[in-house]
Amino acid sequence: MSKNLKTFFPTEPARPWNNPEKKRIARDMLERYTGSPIDEICSHIILSNFDQYINTFSERSGQPIHQGSACRIVNNPDIDVSLLDFNIGSPMSALVIEMLAGIEPAAVLMAGMCGGLHRDIKIGDFFVPMAAIRDEGTSIHYMPAQVPALPAFKIQKFLSQVIVEKGESYVAGVVHTTDYRFWEFDEHFKQVLKQEKAAAIDMETATLFVAAFACKIPCGALLLVSDLPLIEPKTKAAAKKVFSKYTNLHLDIAIEAMTELEERGDQVRHFEW
Repeated sequence: MSKNLKTFFPTEPARPWNNPEKKRIARDMLERYTGSPIDEICSHIILSNFDQYINTFSERSGQPIHQGSACRIVNNPDIDVSLLDFNIGSPMSALVIEMLAGIEPAAVLMAGMCGGLHRDIKIGDFFVPMAAIRDEGTSIHYMPAQVPALPAFKIQKFLSQVIVEKGESYVAGVVHTTDYRFWEFDEHFKQVLKQEKAAAIDMETATLFVAAFACKIPCGALLLVSDLPLIEPKTKAAAKKVFSKYTNLHLDIAIEAMTELEERGDQVRHFEW
């Protein structure tokens, strides 16, 4: 390969799948950050960033919550699913994916929240993102800017199937991922959102998809519309109502998708690289 081509196509960065030392450190960090022995973490991972989800998962499974230096996790060996609570935001999303890459999970699913942007979206709708806009600063360290943030198709397809089987409906579309927390007060930003035609907005999805792609982890997302930020601000009372009404159903769908993905999900051919 010529010198110019080597410059244009840089060497693949160190990832847990191609660098044994990084994999060792990622595994050590996962154990330390979650407080869980590494061999107890299951091969199917549900990610969340709200207390209600990990508390409910722990109560249902009868398994304890492990508290580490940065995250919490509950491992349910009976169904081979762990729920990892990692708080919020893009940098933490990438870190969680890199740590999980050290154990090579079979699948990762984000059961998160999003704000609805489209006029037809309602609070309580399930949103299945088909792609995410990379308006955050973290994912650029994993893939060049021109690479789209896409989920694992097999996971999203099976999620939609599970939702319909439960008699529920869902919205599919593009989610805008940003690291700009109080964007609701920025009129220019809101005009850009309208021009993009994104249906929802959050702070994690694009980072999860891109980092997972770089780390060779099948990753999907099922987001619950918790507020409508272009119409009204999110309040503590409104958030409490959403949690009490939808947490159990959201978890039901996520757990079923993770436990039955290999058995019932379609076989999809993916290219190796």
